[in-house]
Amino acid sequence: MNFTVIIPARMASTRLPGKPLLEIAGLPMIERVRRQALASGAQRVLVATDTREIADCIDAHGGEVIMTRADHASGTDRLAEVVEQLALADDEIVVNLQGDEPLMPPELLCAVAAALAEDPAAVMATVGCPIQDHKDIFNPNVVKLVRDLAGRAIYFSRAPIPWNREQFATQGQNTRPTDAGAWLRHIGLYAYRAGFLPRYSQWSATPLETTEALEQLRVLEHGERIRVLVAEQVPPAGVDTPEDLARIRTLLETATAE
Repeated sequence: MNFTVIIPARMASTRLPGKPLLEIAGLPMIERVRRQALASGAQRVLVATDTREIADCIDAHGGEVIMTRADHASGTDRLAEVVEQLALADDEIVVNLQGDEPLMPPELLCAVAAALAEDPAAVMATVGCPIQDHKDIFNPNVVKLVRDLAGRAIYFSRAPIPWNREQFATQGQNTRPTDAGAWLRHIGLYAYRAGFLPRYSQWSATPLETTEALEQLRVLEHGERIRVLVAEQVPPAGVDTPEDLARIRTLLETATAE
């Protein structure tokens, strides 16, 4: 199956300045992310950035890079510009891999692209994983999602959805998942039909999106469909903080030494 991976990357990070170029086990983080994407079997992998230093890094490692404007509000908007610059066909599948996900499983990139390809009624696809730790059900930093019977998203929320009235009434925040998939955690990996991205970028933020601070709700509020792939395991977390960086450095340095 043919799909393109686009990795949006920028230097401006309040918690970890210069994040894409930070070294992890001998390679800049953005290059490690690019290599994960290459291992997915994508027909094309490119980095989209507004920063010359990132572009020079990718060039030095023999990768493909495209320069974009610096005023994008989100990585999705940056992807939309790339789609238009490259004049991608409307039905081409584009996977958005964040530039701070050096441990994202390559097979998951291929799987989310395939999920979209198999659902012609959907404009995008994303990933959910069963919640195992009951504390995550009530953690607003863990985004939950619910699906319809066809496997498409109904809603995403920071609240504990679905609300199990009987179980929550008796167990409260000690509620523990008893059925696999009873609660799904959203993973921020997306596949899009290329023709949808420029249309999405023209929409203003919507009420539910603003309330929940979840960009994907804009798609649902406009009546579009999102396919949800359920993966059994939660992918390793990305790099947002110095502590995340130290953890991933240790993991990869240990793996390299072995």
